[in-house]
Amino acid sequence: MPAPPPMASPHHVVFASSNPGKIREVSRLVLRRGWKVIVQSEFGVEGVEESASTFVENAILKARAAAAASGLPAIADDSGLMVDALGGAPGVRSARFAGEGASDEENVRALLSLMEDTGDEGREARFVCVVVYLRDAGDPTPLIGYGAWRGRILRAPRGREGFGYDPVFLSIEHGVSAAEMSLGAKNACSHRAKAFEALLAQIPAPRSRANAEEQGGA
Repeated sequence: MPAPPPMASPHHVVFASSNPGKIREVSRLVLRRGWKVIVQSEFGVEGVEESASTFVENAILKARAAAAASGLPAIADDSGLMVDALGGAPGVRSARFAGEGASDEENVRALLSLMEDTGDEGREARFVCVVVYLRDAGDPTPLIGYGAWRGRILRAPRGREGFGYDPVFLSIEHGVSAAEMSLGAKNACSHRAKAFEALLAQIPAPRSRANAEEQGGA
């Protein structure tokens, strides 16, 4: 197993994901907290089987594995697309909707094929995200944040940003697909942004040394 990256500190946190799109979004979301995100691959962690039937259970499975391998606090999210006309599918199987190892494009095609005959009035959907924070691998009380983003499923992909189902998810509020939004715009309204906002509200912001000394001497 690779050695831990140097200068590990309480403000370093390992992110239990190998998805480049998620890593990019999450790094921006926690930047204001002064956290440095270290991806789990730096510890030789390739991920765990997401065998649970709920988003929160899958997120905890991933976070525990990353925390155990790294010795650091860990964050993990599990997210997916829930389409009303499909009874909530793809749901927890969003990343493998078209089969194990399916690409984003294959999953999108599978979704659009199933909804080909669905009228405009029946294309409501929502992205959901559950994010967890573990202080260590044995943490019995993980902190949990939840977020949702409602929209509609388009009939064809639009845009080149984002990942996953972003090209066919229309943000009703903005009138564009999630893949037509900049990272900053998406991080201001997405399910993941809302989940992290809820999570970070439960974690005291780290104090700088100067602030700590100032308060200690007050």
